[in-house]
Amino acid sequence: MKSKAQRIYEELATAIEAGAYKPNSLLPSEHELMAQYEVSRGTIRAALDLLSHHGYIQRVQGKGSIVLDHDRYNFPVTGLVSFKEISARMPGRVRTVVHQLLLMQPDERIRDELNLRDNDEVWKVVRSREIDGESIILDIDYIARRYVPYLTQEICENSIYEYLENDLHLAIAFAKKEIVVETATPDDVRLLDLGEFSYVVVVKNHVYLEDTALFQYTESRHRPDKFQFVDFARRIR
Repeated sequence: MKSKAQRIYEELATAIEAGAYKPNSLLPSEHELMAQYEVSRGTIRAALDLLSHHGYIQRVQGKGSIVLDHDRYNFPVTGLVSFKEISARMPGRVRTVVHQLLLMQPDERIRDELNLRDNDEVWKVVRSREIDGESIILDIDYIARRYVPYLTQEICENSIYEYLENDLHLAIAFAKKEIVVETATPDDVRLLDLGEFSYVVVVKNHVYLEDTALFQYTESRHRPDKFQFVDFARRIR
């Protein structure tokens, strides 16, 4: 269940990305936000800390929270968020299409990616992501069945992470990511609206639970003209 601070953060982040707060403008003061959301100063400060950490604002002592320029088509490099969470802040009509949901014995490559035993099974989920009718992301997920015994098409169309956290109560903790450019595969050509592009940008994720168990390997294949992959770095003093 999300904390009050997390919900306030998400609402303010969505407002910033929708243009309700322009770059270089000030967010309402802590006191005003406390009154607006009927929460404590500590909760508001926690929400503002999240906004600052993710590059939405710069907090300046004696001045307030200054809104930073934030491209709503950016994909975060360091964050571990679901597509549903990202798409909530995207303009346009967003839809997920499930092309394959299969319980299978993995081949040697996937066994190696997930450090599986010979008899372990995986869920293979292939989904395309559409924005305003254009298919521009192809997600290929391999999820170890020992951690996720049950999946449905409805879950995959909505949010797998939401199901894992809220229904299975799994604590998804961190991921190791690799970003590469690859020649488009026949599936990329068939399931994505690539136009004249013959290559895709691929984000490869190895995703771990809180106890460091590796449970998911994902290849997220992007049409190269639609997204830029960014990090927001703060200097630690």
